Amino acid sequence: MLDSQNIFYKKKILIYGLGKSGLSVLKFLKKKNEITTYDDKKNVDNKKIIKKKFDYIIISPGIDINKCKLSAYLKDNSKKIYTDLDIFYNHHVKNNKITITGTNGKSTTAKILYNVLKDQKIDARLVGNIGNPVLLEKKVTNRTVFVIEASSYQLEYSKLFKSNISLILNISPDHLERHKTIKKYVSAKFKLIKNQSKKDFAILNIKNFYIKRELESKNFLPKIIKINKSIDNIFLKQINNRYFNTEGNKENLKFILEVAKILKLKKDPLIKTLKKFKGLKYRQEIIFHSKKLTIINDSKATTFSSSASLLKSLTNVYWIVGGQAKKGDKLLLSKKDSKNIKAYVFGNNKKFFTSKLKKLIKYECFSDLKSLVKKLSLEIKLDKDMTNKIILFSPSAASFDSFKNFEKRGEYFNQLIKKYINVQF
Repeated sequence: MLDSQNIFYKKKILIYGLGKSGLSVLKFLKKKNEITTYDDKKNVDNKKIIKKKFDYIIISPGIDINKCKLSAYLKDNSKKIYTDLDIFYNHHVKNNKITITGTNGKSTTAKILYNVLKDQKIDARLVGNIGNPVLLEKKVTNRTVFVIEASSYQLEYSKLFKSNISLILNISPDHLERHKTIKKYVSAKFKLIKNQSKKDFAILNIKNFYIKRELESKNFLPKIIKINKSIDNIFLKQINNRYFNTEGNKENLKFILEVAKILKLKKDPLIKTLKKFKGLKYRQEIIFHSKKLTIINDSKATTFSSSASLLKSLTNVYWIVGGQAKKGDKLLLSKKDSKNIKAYVFGNNKKFFTSKLKKLIKYECFSDLKSLVKKLSLEIKLDKDMTNKIILFSPSAASFDSFKNFEKRGEYFNQLIKKYINVQF
């Protein structure tokens, strides 16, 4: 592993990928290096790039080495490949870094932790997959603490990056179209722990099958803190926040409390922060609530596992599901957990979802989300026992079949609800 303080200085560097991350690298490095940029979507002479000699290749998270235009070139030069996380680490070695990864709950946990630190008067920055790209933060001092949401894509190609406190919330099959196997996906996540030293902390959910198996099969240097117990009910009553009633959010909370212990945070401000947390937009977001009906917009749910953790905590559910299914995704719901659920499936990928739902949950199929919500509005109007019912929009799939991203999908769902269910929020 390289350990020089200024390794990305006065070098010939290729930046591969000019999305948000790549552009932040360009802005950060351009004054002190000879920079060449390349993007698969731009018309550039590939031969000119291949003929050049570079000290480093900085690859964006969205670039798949196996599928991009310069695939063979990148494989031949794999030792030169680094990421924005590596540049960030090299530049901010002395800063405390708390890094969160996992299949579900990363953004929520990162945001709660950021709020907790800010309310304790700590100069905290929320960066990575949530907030600013890591290289765009200004006025950083040695006292600045970084809360970083890291995806498997970012971790996969990183070589230098190291975190003082690492959190792996959970792992379930996801992004297998990129990683190919669950083993490689788990390996990318665990790179976060592998790069840590004895002085560092790793907080892991050992109730999770994949995390437990990896932990038992390999030795890691940092102090391992295992999340396996239920959260204290007395503490939950002190918080008195229904957002933390679901199993998934209780799990996220356990990680926050362990970080609070390591950092020796004050209890009263911590409770105050947790009391007022309302969740993130389109992530288990309660958009309407009455005695008769609760509507939850969970457009961020792109896998069955993210929906299942919420479904297990609810009853009398109209579950809206559909979209671009994830390779290798499995619905791990028992019949007991499914008794009071009816599924409403939409989109072109209906066969995939109905194959998972049959013999488990009653379901209806619709061509699109609009026709689904229109039909659901009629069912609600005709329901004579309309008490404590829940409409859960938790698609368990990517949005790219019909929408630019999960935010646009969540926004469209809200518009349909206002129009056809006739509720205001």
